[in-house]
Amino acid sequence: MNVGKDELLGQVDEVLSPKKKLDTAYLFFFISGIVLVLGILFPKVYLTQQIYFESREISKLKVEYDTLQEEHKVIGASVEAIRYKNQVLDTLF
Repeated sequence: MNVGKDELLGQVDEVLSPKKKLDTAYLFFFISGIVLVLGILFPKVYLTQQIYFESREISKLKVEYDTLQEEHKVIGASVEAIRYKNQVLDTLF
């Protein structure tokens, strides 16, 4: 009678908590899924990062360009002032 009880309890345990066996097919699908997700996400992350760094570089170059344009205006004005002064002084002497 003791053996029958143990068998029934063993079968009840198997029914209530079935053991999941991990086989090679499950491992293959798991690794394939990870590779697929990385294959899709890696290019997106890489391109987003490259776009970000390029936009930072463009912004920095734009600031330098604007600064050089202002300097060009200032230098042009001082050249015109010197040219005017030289023309006026040359006509006086």
